[in-house]
Amino acid sequence: MAEDLVLDTAIRDWVLIPLSVVMVLIGILRYFVSKLMRSSTQVPDPKIIKEGQVIIRARNLRAGANYIPAKSFRARKVYYSNEENGLLHVPKGQAQNPQAQMFSDPNMAMDMMKKNLSMIIPQTLTFAWVNFFFSGFVAAKIPFPLTQRFRAMLQNGIDLSTVDVSYVSSRSWYFLNLFGLRGLFSLILGEENATDDTQRMMQMSGFGFDPSKSLGAEKDGLDIIQHDWVLPKFEQRAEAVLRKLVK
Repeated sequence: MAEDLVLDTAIRDWVLIPLSVVMVLIGILRYFVSKLMRSSTQVPDPKIIKEGQVIIRARNLRAGANYIPAKSFRARKVYYSNEENGLLHVPKGQAQNPQAQMFSDPNMAMDMMKKNLSMIIPQTLTFAWVNFFFSGFVAAKIPFPLTQRFRAMLQNGIDLSTVDVSYVSSRSWYFLNLFGLRGLFSLILGEENATDDTQRMMQMSGFGFDPSKSLGAEKDGLDIIQHDWVLPKFEQRAEAVLRKLVK
């Protein structure tokens, strides 16, 4: 049977609140440090911007395909997905390798290394600080029951199977703050400037954005779409709705 614990208010004042405040301050400081370390001379590649705009226009065409006549849709479809000179067609010899592009541009590699360092170093130091000073504390309790599957996530560092799953250890509270403060950072720093550690970890596993894959995916989407012009059917649909209202 799970035991009910009475948490001391000193744990709230000296563990829970300081740990949360420190995580927020470190996130804000890390954002400004990474902003200062960012290369100021980096200019966006016009080709990448152009390809991104082409992808957005192709998506808009797919979304509104049924609201234009079939002749207009076929003309736009050929304009985008033509095998000879279509905007979405990427020849095999011209497909860019993101890894080769990063290694050929030293500024891109340096910026990626700075971003990774700005994430790894603060996390390592903060985790060492939490593990040294706050290890073994039961810091909080979730106000609703949970299953046993959450024990490993919420009670990291506590080897007691008799404690209820709803209690959160100090080390688990650190991880919850690490991955769950994006909403708060979006309010403080803005939606575009919010630091998201999950996205940064995903970026560390890859070397960048491959535009050829996105262009090919949009081209395949345009090729398989079935056009059905809905405007001629509006009158019949409106008439049917009016007849139902009259009845």
